[in-house]
Amino acid sequence: MGAIQGAEYYISKGMGKAIMDYRMLEDGDKIAVAVSGGKDSLSLLRILLDRRKFVPIKYKIIALHVDMGYPRSIAAKLKTYFKKLGVDYRIIKSDVLKKTPKNKINCFWCSWNRRKELFLAANKLGCTKIALGHHMDDIAETFLLNLFFQGEISTMKPKQELFEGKITLIRPLAYAEERMIRRFAQEAGLGHDRCVCPHSISSNRNRMGRIIRDLEKTCPDIKKNIFRSLKRVKKDYLL
Repeated sequence: MGAIQGAEYYISKGMGKAIMDYRMLEDGDKIAVAVSGGKDSLSLLRILLDRRKFVPIKYKIIALHVDMGYPRSIAAKLKTYFKKLGVDYRIIKSDVLKKTPKNKINCFWCSWNRRKELFLAANKLGCTKIALGHHMDDIAETFLLNLFFQGEISTMKPKQELFEGKITLIRPLAYAEERMIRRFAQEAGLGHDRCVCPHSISSNRNRMGRIIRDLEKTCPDIKKNIFRSLKRVKKDYLL
Protein backbone atom coordinates (compact mmCIF):
# COMPACT_ATOMS: atom_id res chain seq x y z
CA MET A 1 0.00 0.00 0.00
CA GLY A 2 1.76 3.11 -1.24
CA ALA A 3 1.54 6.76 -0.20
CA ILE A 4 -1.93 8.25 0.06
CA GLN A 5 -2.87 10.03 -3.15
CA GLY A 6 -5.70 10.54 -5.64
CA ALA A 7 -9.22 9.92 -4.36
CA GLU A 8 -7.86 8.29 -1.20
CA TYR A 9 -6.27 11.60 -0.18
CA TYR A 10 -9.62 13.40 -0.22
CA ILE A 11 -11.52 10.57 1.47
CA SER A 12 -8.84 10.19 4.15
CA LYS A 13 -8.84 13.93 4.78
CA GLY A 14 -12.63 13.91 5.22
CA MET A 15 -12.38 10.80 7.37
CA GLY A 16 -9.91 12.50 9.66
CA LYS A 17 -12.26 15.47 10.05
CA ALA A 18 -15.25 13.20 10.79
CA ILE A 19 -13.22 11.24 13.34
CA MET A 20 -12.20 14.48 15.07
CA ASP A 21 -15.63 16.15 14.88
CA TYR A 22 -17.43 13.17 16.40
CA ARG A 23 -14.55 11.82 18.53
CA MET A 24 -14.88 8.41 16.91
CA LEU A 25 -11.49 6.95 17.85
CA GLU A 26 -9.30 6.91 20.92
CA ASP A 27 -5.81 5.62 21.58
CA GLY A 28 -5.87 1.86 22.15
CA ASP A 29 -9.22 1.22 20.47
CA LYS A 30 -9.93 -2.24 19.10
CA ILE A 31 -12.21 -1.77 16.10
CA ALA A 32 -14.31 -4.35 14.31
CA VAL A 33 -14.64 -3.23 10.68
CA ALA A 34 -17.75 -4.69 9.06
CA VAL A 35 -16.80 -5.83 5.55
CA SER A 36 -19.63 -6.90 3.26
CA GLY A 37 -17.42 -7.08 0.17
CA GLY A 38 -18.86 -3.96 -1.46
CA LYS A 39 -16.82 -0.93 -2.46
CA ASP A 40 -17.80 1.08 0.64
CA SER A 41 -16.69 -1.41 3.29
CA LEU A 42 -13.55 -2.41 1.37
CA SER A 43 -12.60 1.26 0.99
CA LEU A 44 -13.24 1.87 4.69
CA LEU A 45 -11.01 -1.02 5.70
CA ARG A 46 -8.20 -0.04 3.35
CA ILE A 47 -8.16 3.64 4.34
CA LEU A 48 -8.37 2.92 8.08
CA LEU A 49 -5.37 0.62 7.68
CA ASP A 50 -3.44 3.21 5.66
CA ARG A 51 -4.15 5.96 8.18
CA ARG A 52 -2.49 3.96 10.97
CA LYS A 53 0.85 4.84 9.40
CA PHE A 54 0.62 8.53 10.25
CA VAL A 55 -2.16 9.28 12.77
CA PRO A 56 -1.03 10.08 16.33
CA ILE A 57 -3.14 7.38 17.97
CA LYS A 58 -2.78 3.60 17.90
CA TYR A 59 -5.72 1.32 17.20
CA LYS A 60 -6.24 -2.33 16.32
CA ILE A 61 -8.44 -3.53 13.47
CA ILE A 62 -10.28 -6.80 12.99
CA ALA A 63 -12.15 -7.27 9.70
CA LEU A 64 -15.49 -9.04 10.16
CA HIS A 65 -17.54 -10.57 7.35
CA VAL A 66 -20.95 -12.12 7.95
CA ASP A 67 -21.70 -14.93 5.49
CA MET A 68 -25.51 -15.02 5.46
CA GLY A 69 -25.65 -18.18 3.37
CA TYR A 70 -26.59 -16.69 0.02
CA PRO A 71 -25.74 -18.98 -2.95
CA ARG A 72 -22.96 -16.70 -4.25
CA SER A 73 -20.78 -16.46 -1.14
CA ILE A 74 -17.72 -14.20 -1.35
CA ALA A 75 -16.22 -15.40 1.96
CA ALA A 76 -13.31 -17.23 0.28
CA LYS A 77 -12.52 -14.22 -1.89
CA LEU A 78 -12.50 -11.89 1.10
CA LYS A 79 -10.36 -14.29 3.10
CA THR A 80 -7.69 -14.08 0.39
CA TYR A 81 -7.94 -10.29 0.36
CA PHE A 82 -7.66 -9.99 4.15
CA LYS A 83 -4.53 -12.16 4.12
CA LYS A 84 -3.05 -9.98 1.38
CA LEU A 85 -3.63 -6.87 3.53
CA GLY A 86 -2.17 -8.63 6.57
CA VAL A 87 -5.20 -7.71 8.69
CA ASP A 88 -6.69 -9.86 11.43
CA TYR A 89 -10.10 -11.14 10.33
CA ARG A 90 -13.05 -13.38 11.17
CA ILE A 91 -15.62 -14.93 8.83
CA ILE A 92 -18.93 -15.38 10.66
CA LYS A 93 -21.24 -17.98 9.15
CA SER A 94 -24.97 -17.63 9.80
CA ASP A 95 -27.66 -20.15 8.91
CA VAL A 96 -30.56 -17.75 9.55
CA LEU A 97 -31.35 -17.60 5.82
CA LYS A 98 -32.25 -21.30 5.76
CA LYS A 99 -34.64 -20.85 8.68
CA THR A 100 -36.53 -17.89 7.23
CA PRO A 101 -39.47 -18.03 4.77
CA LYS A 102 -38.71 -16.25 1.49
CA ASN A 103 -41.59 -13.83 1.93
CA LYS A 104 -40.03 -12.58 5.18
CA ILE A 105 -36.67 -11.72 3.59
CA ASN A 106 -36.09 -8.08 2.70
CA CYS A 107 -33.41 -5.41 3.11
CA PHE A 108 -34.42 -4.59 6.68
CA TRP A 109 -34.40 -8.29 7.66
CA CYS A 110 -30.95 -8.79 6.15
CA SER A 111 -29.52 -5.66 7.76
CA TRP A 112 -30.97 -6.52 11.19
CA ASN A 113 -29.65 -10.08 11.19
CA ARG A 114 -26.24 -9.06 9.86
CA ARG A 115 -25.98 -6.36 12.52
CA LYS A 116 -26.93 -8.85 15.25
CA GLU A 117 -24.10 -11.19 14.20
CA LEU A 118 -21.66 -8.26 14.12
CA PHE A 119 -22.61 -7.18 17.65
CA LEU A 120 -22.16 -10.69 19.02
CA ALA A 121 -18.80 -11.18 17.29
CA ALA A 122 -17.45 -7.76 18.28
CA ASN A 123 -18.39 -8.33 21.92
CA LYS A 124 -16.78 -11.78 21.91
CA LEU A 125 -13.56 -10.36 20.41
CA GLY A 126 -13.38 -7.52 22.92
CA CYS A 127 -14.05 -4.77 20.37
CA THR A 128 -15.82 -1.74 21.78
CA LYS A 129 -16.33 -0.09 18.39
CA ILE A 130 -17.79 -1.29 15.10
CA ALA A 131 -16.91 0.69 11.97
CA LEU A 132 -19.52 0.67 9.21
CA GLY A 133 -19.03 1.80 5.61
CA HIS A 134 -22.00 4.17 5.39
CA HIS A 135 -21.24 7.47 3.64
CA MET A 136 -22.93 10.83 3.05
CA ASP A 137 -25.24 9.42 0.37
CA ASP A 138 -26.47 6.76 2.81
CA ILE A 139 -27.14 9.36 5.49
CA ALA A 140 -29.10 11.57 3.07
CA GLU A 141 -31.07 8.60 1.71
CA THR A 142 -31.90 7.37 5.21
CA PHE A 143 -33.21 10.81 6.12
CA LEU A 144 -35.58 10.74 3.12
CA LEU A 145 -36.58 7.13 3.83
CA ASN A 146 -37.56 7.95 7.40
CA LEU A 147 -39.31 11.15 6.34
CA PHE A 148 -41.33 9.59 3.53
CA PHE A 149 -42.01 6.10 4.86
CA GLN A 150 -41.83 6.42 8.66
CA GLY A 151 -43.12 9.96 9.11
CA GLU A 152 -40.19 11.01 11.29
CA ILE A 153 -37.11 13.20 11.08
CA SER A 154 -34.08 10.99 11.77
CA THR A 155 -31.10 9.38 10.07
CA MET A 156 -27.89 7.42 10.70
CA LYS A 157 -25.56 9.08 13.20
CA PRO A 158 -21.82 9.26 12.45
CA LYS A 159 -21.29 7.97 16.00
CA GLN A 160 -23.86 6.12 18.06
CA GLU A 161 -23.48 4.41 21.44
CA LEU A 162 -25.56 1.28 22.00
CA PHE A 163 -26.24 -1.04 24.93
CA GLU A 164 -25.34 1.64 27.51
CA GLY A 165 -22.05 2.37 25.78
CA LYS A 166 -20.83 -1.23 25.53
CA ILE A 167 -20.73 -0.98 21.72
CA THR A 168 -20.23 2.20 19.70
CA LEU A 169 -21.08 2.33 16.02
CA ILE A 170 -18.86 4.67 14.00
CA ARG A 171 -19.18 5.75 10.38
CA PRO A 172 -15.80 7.27 9.43
CA LEU A 173 -16.96 7.80 5.81
CA ALA A 174 -19.79 10.13 6.91
CA TYR A 175 -18.23 13.09 5.05
CA ALA A 176 -17.42 11.12 1.88
CA GLU A 177 -19.68 11.07 -1.17
CA GLU A 178 -20.28 7.77 -2.92
CA ARG A 179 -18.88 9.04 -6.22
CA MET A 180 -15.50 9.66 -4.57
CA ILE A 181 -15.52 6.20 -2.96
CA ARG A 182 -16.33 4.66 -6.34
CA ARG A 183 -13.37 6.53 -7.83
CA PHE A 184 -11.05 5.29 -5.08
CA ALA A 185 -12.23 1.70 -5.53
CA GLN A 186 -11.32 1.95 -9.21
CA GLU A 187 -7.95 3.58 -8.54
CA ALA A 188 -7.06 1.02 -5.87
CA GLY A 189 -8.28 -1.92 -7.95
CA LEU A 190 -10.63 -3.11 -5.23
CA GLY A 191 -12.46 -6.15 -6.57
CA HIS A 192 -15.74 -5.30 -4.90
CA ASP A 193 -18.98 -7.21 -5.23
CA ARG A 194 -22.57 -6.06 -5.49
CA CYS A 195 -25.26 -7.07 -3.03
CA VAL A 196 -26.44 -10.60 -3.81
CA CYS A 197 -29.92 -9.98 -2.37
CA PRO A 198 -32.60 -10.02 -5.11
CA HIS A 199 -34.51 -7.24 -3.31
CA SER A 200 -31.69 -4.68 -3.49
CA ILE A 201 -32.47 -3.38 -6.99
CA SER A 202 -36.07 -2.45 -6.17
CA SER A 203 -35.54 -1.27 -2.59
CA ASN A 204 -36.90 2.04 -1.33
CA ARG A 205 -33.33 3.11 -0.57
CA ASN A 206 -32.50 2.87 -4.26
CA ARG A 207 -35.57 4.97 -5.01
CA MET A 208 -34.31 7.66 -2.63
CA GLY A 209 -30.95 7.56 -4.40
CA ARG A 210 -32.63 8.17 -7.73
CA ILE A 211 -34.59 11.11 -6.28
CA ILE A 212 -31.39 12.69 -4.95
CA ARG A 213 -29.53 12.19 -8.25
CA ASP A 214 -32.41 13.85 -10.10
CA LEU A 215 -32.39 16.82 -7.69
CA GLU A 216 -28.61 17.15 -8.09
CA LYS A 217 -29.20 18.33 -11.65
CA THR A 218 -30.63 21.59 -10.31
CA CYS A 219 -28.92 21.61 -6.88
CA PRO A 220 -25.45 19.99 -7.00
CA ASP A 221 -25.03 20.37 -3.22
CA ILE A 222 -28.27 18.57 -2.34
CA LYS A 223 -26.57 15.81 -0.29
CA LYS A 224 -24.42 18.25 1.64
CA ASN A 225 -27.46 20.44 2.29
CA ILE A 226 -29.44 17.48 3.66
CA PHE A 227 -26.48 16.55 5.87
CA ARG A 228 -26.09 20.14 7.13
CA SER A 229 -29.83 20.48 7.77
CA LEU A 230 -29.70 17.65 10.30
CA LYS A 231 -27.26 19.72 12.38
CA ARG A 232 -29.18 23.01 11.94
CA VAL A 233 -32.66 22.11 13.14
CA LYS A 234 -34.78 25.18 13.96
CA LYS A 235 -36.99 23.74 16.69
CA ASP A 236 -39.10 26.91 16.87
CA TYR A 237 -40.37 26.12 13.39
CA LEU A 238 -41.36 22.51 14.07
CA LEU A 239 -44.78 21.35 15.27
